[in-house]
Amino acid sequence: MALLNVNPTRMALMDLKRRTKSALRGHKLLKDKQDGLMQQFLSIIRNAKELRSKVENEIGEAFKKYLMASAWLSDAEIENALSSPQATSNLTVVTKNVMSVRIPEFTIKREGNIKTYGYQGTNALLDEAIGAFDTLFETLVTLAQIEKQAENMAIELETTRRRVNALEHRMIPDLEETVKYIQLKLDEAERSAIIGTMKVKASLEEKE
Repeated sequence: MALLNVNPTRMALMDLKRRTKSALRGHKLLKDKQDGLMQQFLSIIRNAKELRSKVENEIGEAFKKYLMASAWLSDAEIENALSSPQATSNLTVVTKNVMSVRIPEFTIKREGNIKTYGYQGTNALLDEAIGAFDTLFETLVTLAQIEKQAENMAIELETTRRRVNALEHRMIPDLEETVKYIQLKLDEAERSAIIGTMKVKASLEEKE
């Protein structure tokens, strides 16, 4: 704690009391915001953990199916089948504001067919592998969305935590200590004035 550099006057005392009241109100609002952000953050983290586990499983299944397909097809046959992609994906990002945090939401618009090869020279195992990777792609986009949300939430949470700590451990104690100091100085000045008045009165009475 440290005393603020202000003159110990009644005007300064009133201003500091007002600032202390505002700081206390701001601290409560920020603390409530911090608690709300933490709940949102933990919920997002849980979702991200579950989705990451899903992604790992889907990656394993997709590569497993691809390896099975490649065991029956030559590299040239696979390369020829996948050499003319026609499917396109368009990613749209929309942000919404949640407790002063910009939360992205991803939307994928798919067009075209991912299986543009003929049945001759391929097999059903390749179809399954392509389908598995297509599903994995959508899951990866969803995971990217959730992890970006978690990142933005973590940044805002840290910023809010620092503000709460600054108010709680620095600004409010300094204001309260300065208020006490000025109040003490004003009380001392008032007592000195009363004593001085009493001495003047006693001196006048003696002269009379």
